[in-house]
Amino acid sequence: MKKKFFKVFIIALISLLSLSCVAEIDPISGKKTYTLLSTKQEIEIGQKVVPSGINENEGLYPDREVQNYIRQLGARIAAVTPRKVEYQFYIVNSPEINAFALPGGPVFITRGIILKMERESELVGVLAHELGHINARHHAKFLEKSFGMNALVSILGIALQGSNYASAVMTVAQISAGLLQLKFSRDQENEADALGVRFAYQSGYDPWGLVTMFEKFKTLERGMSVEWLSTHPLPDTRIKNVQQMIAQQYPDSQRLKQNSNEFNRVHEILKSTKESYDMVEEAKKYIKSRNYTQALNLLDRAIARYGSNYAYTYRALVNLNLKKYNEAISDADRAISLDSLYFRPMLIKGVAQNQIGQWNASINTLEKAKNLINDNADLYYYLGVNYQAVGNRTKAIDNLSTALQLTDGKRGWEADAQRRLKALRGY
Repeated sequence: MKKKFFKVFIIALISLLSLSCVAEIDPISGKKTYTLLSTKQEIEIGQKVVPSGINENEGLYPDREVQNYIRQLGARIAAVTPRKVEYQFYIVNSPEINAFALPGGPVFITRGIILKMERESELVGVLAHELGHINARHHAKFLEKSFGMNALVSILGIALQGSNYASAVMTVAQISAGLLQLKFSRDQENEADALGVRFAYQSGYDPWGLVTMFEKFKTLERGMSVEWLSTHPLPDTRIKNVQQMIAQQYPDSQRLKQNSNEFNRVHEILKSTKESYDMVEEAKKYIKSRNYTQALNLLDRAIARYGSNYAYTYRALVNLNLKKYNEAISDADRAISLDSLYFRPMLIKGVAQNQIGQWNASINTLEKAKNLINDNADLYYYLGVNYQAVGNRTKAIDNLSTALQLTDGKRGWEADAQRRLKALRGY
């Protein structure tokens, strides 16, 4: 028994050591460095968190021209960066003034922040700054320092004997939340600024665009919430440092590109749909107070002006609450057709299918949703109910157990899940 235990321990230890002892060339310094996460593993983690980034920012902006524009502009900047990974660029529906990146390549920018910009060089400055964080491996360093080996093993899907699935899922949730709310240190921000200025300049854009955005953030902060500032501290000294850096290192920068017709076109598209998005934001307030009649009226008007995945998703939610399940499924399907990476409408659809007894259809929908985000307690509860209904006792027990371990205790189905588990287990 002891020999067997020792053998398992050695295998696990070797797995952990192989994960921790990774020699790579630092993209900034060009020197060999030893890291806990390889580039491949960093990319894997970033990709796992992409659906959460999309879901928490109300889905992708559903216009192909707009998304193609940000991809092409982002690729132009990324081409001059020393770190060669597969970068992805997304515009999300959120009205917040924000931009953020994830480990290994994904970069998100909100509809709200672009609407505050006046020229393309400002957009380039923000994107280049986020690319600075990725190139300096700031996200990876945060993961290595904050979560340690066991957590990273969980999110990378390395299952050691005796591991608890729900516990691993909760760890993934904590890491996702940590990355999406990551607050950088002053030194990291200074490094990302320097790299961002350099990347903007090398890609042919005036780096003063980053300075004008910093000044806008400080002005906007006086009258509204600027989400970007909650994760990117911006003292006055930081702005002065960037100004001095550009003046000293890139004195000819103002001759470079500042704007484009493509930026103006995308900006106009976003402006033209803003009224619809504002109506959805207002409807969300009525949903919160359970005034579904007013919410539905606003959402109908929003969709008449611009049928976004965002508007359809919240109308699906209202119809679900009104027990109009077929209408909820129809609206959720429209949202999914516009954005297949948006978790929320998939969950709504799966719940609505459950409510009308479409057990297998609901299982199919919710399993697809779980492939996007696998830490939602409601998802596991409804999967458990579905699997019980179709006679799959093992999966029913597994999903209901996971739901109860993930819940905050305020979902409303906890007592029912416990009753079902007792019946399934025969006591």
